[in-house]
Amino acid sequence: MLSLSLDHITAVDTTPVQLAEAAHAAECRGICLFMEPMEVLPHLPQFDIYGDLGQRREFGQRMKDLGIALDLAYPFTLAGRTEVDGFKRAMECAAELDAQLLNALMYDRNPERKLDTFGQFCDLARSFGLRVGVEFYPVSQVRSLAEALELVQQIGRPGEVGINADLLHLMRSGGTIEELAAAPEGYILYGQLCDGAESCPEDKRDYEASSERLLAGEGVFDLKGFAEALPEGCPMSVELPRNAALEAGVPVSERVRLAIESVRQALEA
Repeated sequence: MLSLSLDHITAVDTTPVQLAEAAHAAECRGICLFMEPMEVLPHLPQFDIYGDLGQRREFGQRMKDLGIALDLAYPFTLAGRTEVDGFKRAMECAAELDAQLLNALMYDRNPERKLDTFGQFCDLARSFGLRVGVEFYPVSQVRSLAEALELVQQIGRPGEVGINADLLHLMRSGGTIEELAAAPEGYILYGQLCDGAESCPEDKRDYEASSERLLAGEGVFDLKGFAEALPEGCPMSVELPRNAALEAGVPVSERVRLAIESVRQALEA
């Protein structure tokens, strides 16, 4: 069976332990985790794996028991006033849980400061033995694959500092699968899958990304082509929020099942 991981936003109404259990039930090999509750994700339950070491140990043990890996740790958002040392506690937690990648979103409008802050962030991550993946996102200050490549190549640590490529963001930023396939070796570290309509109004893109994507086969994206354009062996997750179904009372197990099965079918077609 095709190896996929489950993104937290696909099952946003779960605690870390519940997310690991949902991934195991859907025969996923890993998860992408929001390590703390966020106001922008109101369905995300309250939990504390930073300060409550008992919760952290329980979660880590549950992942081990289920054979679930922590592929990607969120949120690491770098803005104009970001103090990089403020991420130490989060990175310590991610390292203890053996996270494979930290996901970085960039919102600083000052190019020089953005690069300097990102460099400091990558250095701090290295001190914890962690790798970094920049997520390009049209509403952020790293809007496209080309901008993400420019940023990570200035750091110059292929395999350690690279890009988390989200198919939705690739399409909405005007990128192409051919552009992804041509990326320099060592700089594409992760891929995230969903489907989407031909277009989306700019003022709706943040909502689409965080709350309402399409099951594979419901839209026009070339999921199989995207997966084939990723480097060989590149890990992939299903990032497919469907808040309308959540609010309609569809159980998390059913939402996860539909999301994972739709993507597997698209990739194995």
